[in-house]
Amino acid sequence: MPDEQEQSDPHGWRVFHATGRVPGEPRPGLPEAPPWRRFRGAPPQPSPPDDEEAALRRLGSGDAMPQLGEDEIDAVNAALLLRRPLLVTGPPGIGKSTLAYLISRELGLGRVLEWNIVSRTTLRDGLHIHDAMGRAQAIAAWQAGLREAASAGTAAAVPADRGAGGAQTAETDTGTAEIMCENREVMAHQSSPVLGDFITLGPLGTALLPYDRPRVLLIDELDKSDIDLPNDLLHVLENGSYDIPELVRDAADSALVHTSDPGGRAVVAGGRVECSEFPVVVITSNGEREFPAAFRRRCLPLDMPTPTREQLLAIVEGHLGASPRDTEGLVDLFVQRVQAGGTHSLDQLLNAVQLTTAGGFQAEGGGRKLLEMLLRDLAKGR
Repeated sequence: MPDEQEQSDPHGWRVFHATGRVPGEPRPGLPEAPPWRRFRGAPPQPSPPDDEEAALRRLGSGDAMPQLGEDEIDAVNAALLLRRPLLVTGPPGIGKSTLAYLISRELGLGRVLEWNIVSRTTLRDGLHIHDAMGRAQAIAAWQAGLREAASAGTAAAVPADRGAGGAQTAETDTGTAEIMCENREVMAHQSSPVLGDFITLGPLGTALLPYDRPRVLLIDELDKSDIDLPNDLLHVLENGSYDIPELVRDAADSALVHTSDPGGRAVVAGGRVECSEFPVVVITSNGEREFPAAFRRRCLPLDMPTPTREQLLAIVEGHLGASPRDTEGLVDLFVQRVQAGGTHSLDQLLNAVQLTTAGGFQAEGGGRKLLEMLLRDLAKGR
């Protein structure tokens, strides 16, 4: 019974354990969404592609050692259960964006969709882009082709002796006109530019397509955005849907559009996109500003701490395949400097460890100065 299971295993409700292990088949199931977070998007889309190379760059080969603490693992599982975005805060370089790849790999959710935020980013950038200029040029080229074909057909239909006063029967003229008309109609039907060819869904728009399993969406450094973007996101994150105005106005019932996946295409019916499984949304922030209360209410907070010494050793081993010499000493130095109040990135530690494995490199003497440069305090500006 569930009560007995909960008493024997207090973590039995978890589906994510932060190990970074690649799942086997069948892939791990997810808990059923609460009634107020269920959606009915259609038509269903094919499964997304994998991108193991990107995961390897971010995570390494993976290890059984959890790379998060118990509280952080619980926060991720709560977001998965409640179908709510995670708002991950912490200093730069601590591994906030890596969390999206950790979730995707462990649950087998395919390629992570990245939406990197800058000060000029708008909600429309994340949802979809309409290449209006490209479409206008394609229509102009198509119409020019029709005119050229019509001119060539007319010239071919008029025999050389007609210009010298020769005559043709009305029946021949009528038949030729009908053939030319049919040819133009066929050409127009086959060659006219299709609206969907000029619409590309952004990372957020792609994540909200109706997949059988949720996509993982990384919204990176939202605190760098214009002040209005968090508020603009509220409706989309709450309703799991959005409209594409160009397709809503189009006469066609559906359109085949581009997605943010390489070579990806998706069918959009009626100009509206609605998910069937709300995506796993990981929003990162360096804490440069506060977000509106209405936005924070829709997210679950996760304050990313600095990994422990054991977790750092596991991360290094996951990336390099083993623990090179002097690894523990460098990890201890890294932890000491972080605890002293400095701003440091995990990349700095990995770079320092990698450097010590280079053939002939000596960490003492002149090499010590180079290591100090790699592990410098980023808050000091140099």
